[in-house]
Amino acid sequence: MSASFLLETDDNVLLCVVGPTASQKTALAIRLCEQWDGEVIGADSVQIYQHFDIGSGKPTARELAQAAHHLVGIVDPREPVDAARYAQLAEASIRDVRARGKVPIVCGGTFLWVRSLVYGLAPAPPASPIVRKKLDKEREQWGDAAMHARLQQVDPITARRLNPRDWVRVQRALEVFDLSGRPLSEFHQEHQRQAPRYQPRFVGIRWTPAELETRIRHRVRSWLASGWIEEVESLIARGYRHTRPMASVGYRQIVDVLEGRESHEQLLDQIVRATKVFARRQRTWLREVDVQWLDPDSSERPTLELREKDD
Repeated sequence: MSASFLLETDDNVLLCVVGPTASQKTALAIRLCEQWDGEVIGADSVQIYQHFDIGSGKPTARELAQAAHHLVGIVDPREPVDAARYAQLAEASIRDVRARGKVPIVCGGTFLWVRSLVYGLAPAPPASPIVRKKLDKEREQWGDAAMHARLQQVDPITARRLNPRDWVRVQRALEVFDLSGRPLSEFHQEHQRQAPRYQPRFVGIRWTPAELETRIRHRVRSWLASGWIEEVESLIARGYRHTRPMASVGYRQIVDVLEGRESHEQLLDQIVRATKVFARRQRTWLREVDVQWLDPDSSERPTLELREKDD
């Protein structure tokens, strides 16, 4: 069975390949690019950084040759990229792709970024380096659990949806409360009443939870065999230990092993477990949007009809 998308030649219409981790988003995006002369706009909060290659699932050299990719490996790991900056970079890439007569296809699993691009950001206070530095020091002193407990006190709605070890998002929620005296969840509720900046067409490949777990385990095993641990050792040696991407799923577990907090024998299972938790969070967001799901059939070829916008 093939899926049919009706996209007008309207700059407000945007095709987005979504899905949980290990669901073949990149492969699907490349197929769509080949069919419709498109280019991929990355939406992955680890792939955007330089040098974090194996564990982020960056496109291979072959995949990059098949379709042009934007916003992959363009930022120094020491330079944090938040959703606001991502949206600016993505909008510039979309304009560039369309100016050359091609179809931009957003692809990635960082749905906060996809959401910021499509719907805009909640009008919360901008990032404050001073507040973040203070929160980082408090985290070093008290730990992740204590900081998450503090968030639970001031913003229980946000705390419930965040993993205590997801420091990037926990920190942002605490930062917003420190700067405004209001929970981040209130800003999000206000934002939901705003009109979207683009009219999205979401598409992805549907896998059962059991199938996805098998794919996750196979991928983690393959990445470890391809030198993922050695990549992390190299990144630490280059001074990237305390960067944002090093706190992402998989990299964080390898750091724990290298620094003696966890055993090497349990590493595969630990990464798989953390990735499954991450995938569940991704699926939660996907239930909130209208996604055209395709069967995981290699012979399936989605089709797209383009028509001129009515005057």
